[in-house]
Amino acid sequence: MKVSSVVKILISVFLLLVLPTSCKKEKHAVLKKIDNTAEIKRLTIIADNDYDHNEYLKAYKNYLKIIHLSDPEKNRIDYVDALISIALIQQYEGNYLESENTATKILPHLKYMKKPRFAWETYKVFASNYLATKDYDNALIYAKKAYDLNTTVRRKANALANIALVYMHKKQYKKAVKIYTQLTTTGYYGNKKKTNTLKDFELIDYAVMRNNIGISYANLLHPKALSYYQEALKIRLRLHDKHNLPESYSNLSDYYVDSNLALAKKYAEAAYKHACIINTYRQKKYALETLIRTTTGNDLKKYSNIYVHYLDSINKIQLSQKNQFANIQYYFKKDKQENLELKTQKAEKELQFEIQKNQSYILYVVIFISVFALLFLTLHITLKGKREKDDTIFKSELRISQKLHNELTSEVFKLSTNIQNSNFEKPESKEELLNHLDQIYLKTRKISRENSAILTDENYLENLKMMLSEYSNSSLNIIANGLSSFSWHEIDRIKKITIFRILRELLNEMAKSSNASLISLNFKKETKNIQIIYIDNNTETTDGYVNLKKRLQNVENRIKTIKGTINFEPNLENGLKISFTFPL
Repeated sequence: MKVSSVVKILISVFLLLVLPTSCKKEKHAVLKKIDNTAEIKRLTIIADNDYDHNEYLKAYKNYLKIIHLSDPEKNRIDYVDALISIALIQQYEGNYLESENTATKILPHLKYMKKPRFAWETYKVFASNYLATKDYDNALIYAKKAYDLNTTVRRKANALANIALVYMHKKQYKKAVKIYTQLTTTGYYGNKKKTNTLKDFELIDYAVMRNNIGISYANLLHPKALSYYQEALKIRLRLHDKHNLPESYSNLSDYYVDSNLALAKKYAEAAYKHACIINTYRQKKYALETLIRTTTGNDLKKYSNIYVHYLDSINKIQLSQKNQFANIQYYFKKDKQENLELKTQKAEKELQFEIQKNQSYILYVVIFISVFALLFLTLHITLKGKREKDDTIFKSELRISQKLHNELTSEVFKLSTNIQNSNFEKPESKEELLNHLDQIYLKTRKISRENSAILTDENYLENLKMMLSEYSNSSLNIIANGLSSFSWHEIDRIKKITIFRILRELLNEMAKSSNASLISLNFKKETKNIQIIYIDNNTETTDGYVNLKKRLQNVENRIKTIKGTINFEPNLENGLKISFTFPL
C-alpha cells in the first residue's frame, strides 16, 4: 500500500465523519412548534368581549397576539376571525387602506372555510372600505359577491341592503328605492308591511331602510320623501333609538330648508341636541351642518365656530388614535422580532455546543484510525523489505516509513495534546485546532476545487482571482492586470468557463515544467474582442519550446472552440509570451 493511498483514506474518513454529523446536528437545532390552541381560545374570548364593549385598542392588541400565536392551517378559524376583527377595527377608525390590506390576507383561506359567514364578513369589509373611499364600482362588486353566497336569509337581506346603499351613493336613486322597497315590504325586513311583528334590532334596520328611501326620494325631488322620513322618525322615537335619531332630524331639516326655514331650524336644533348626547362624529358633524344651513346672523357665526373647532378637535383625536394603533403594531412587531432573535441565539448556542462535542468524538476516531493505519503501514513495509531481501529497497522504505511515522506521530500528538489541554471556549484554542486540521484538509480542498463546477454568476471574477492566487507562492509571483477593465457580464457562460480552464491548465503546466519566478497576465478589451497576454521570465523556454507547444495542445484546442486564436512568442531574454484573443 502506498503512502499517498493511506493519506487519501484518512482524509476521506475524516470528511465522511465530519460533514454528515454536522448536518445531522443542525437539523436537530430546529425549534419545535408549540401548540398554542388553549392560549388562542383564551385570548379570543377576551378580545371579543373588548370588541363588543367598543374597547378597540385593547381588542386590537389581543387580536394581534392571536395572529402571532396561530398556525394559519391548524388554527385557521381563530386566525381568520382575528383578521376580520382587526379589519373592522381599522375600518371604524378610518384606516380604510390598512383595513383593505388586512382583509386581503383572509382571501387565500376562504376556500378552506366550510361556513360561508367568513366570506360574507370579508366581502362586507371590502364593500364598506370601497364605499367609504368612494370607489363605488368595487364596492358594488363585493356587495354582490356577499349577496351571491349561500348564507342565511338575514345575511342575504343585509347584503342586498348594502347593494342598495351603494346605488344610493352612486346617485342611482331609483334602483336604491326599488331594492329598499322590496326589503321593507316583501323581503326579510317587511313581511307585508307588518313591521310591528319584527324584533327591535330588526325594526331598527327597517327604519334605516325606510329613511334611505326618503333620502333617495328627496334627491329625486319627490314629495314622498317626507312620509318616509316621518315613518322612520316615529319608529326611532318608539324604540328610543338614540344613535339614529340625529339623522332623522337632520334629514327633516334639509327637507324644510327651502320651504319653511323656521321648522328646518327647529329640526336642526333637535338633531344637534341628540347628536351631542351620543357624541358620534358623523351625526354631530351632519347636525352642525344643518344648523349652519338654517341659521343667520350671530347664530350662524356661533355654529360656524363650533363646527370649525369640532372638526379640528376630531382630527386631533383621530390622529392620536391612529398613532396609538400604529404604536401598538410597531411595538408588537418589535417584540416579535426580539423574541425570534432570542430563540435563534439559543438555537445557535445549542448547535455550537453539539458541534464542539461531536468534533471531540471525531478527533478521537481520527486519532485511532491514524495510529492503526500507521501501524499497518509500518508492518507492511517491514514485511515487504524482509520478503524481497533487498537491502537498498528495505532501507529506502524504512526511511519513508520512519519519516511518515515521525510526521504523523507529531501531528497526532499535537492534536491529542490540544484536545486535552485546550479550552474550546477561547477563540485562539479553536483557531489552533483548525490550523492542525487544515494541514490534512488542504490537498483535498485543492483537488475538490480543480474538479468542481465553474460558476459563471456574479461571483465569477472573484473565483477567477482566487484560482490565480492559488498558484502564487514564495517562489512564484503572479500579477493580473485589467481584470476589472471590462464587464464580465458581457461574456457568455461557455466562454467564461473556457477561459477559466485555459488559464488553469496553463498555470499547471508552468508550475510543473517552468522555473519562472514572475508571471504577468494582462486582460484588455479591444473593440469587440478580449485579449489575454501571458508573460513569464522562464529561462528554459528556448530549449523546451517545441515540447511546450505539444503539452499546451489542449489549451490551443480549447481557445479554438470559442473562435479564438493563440500565439506563442518565445523571447530569449524575457522568457515566454502567449497571447489569447477571442470575440465577445
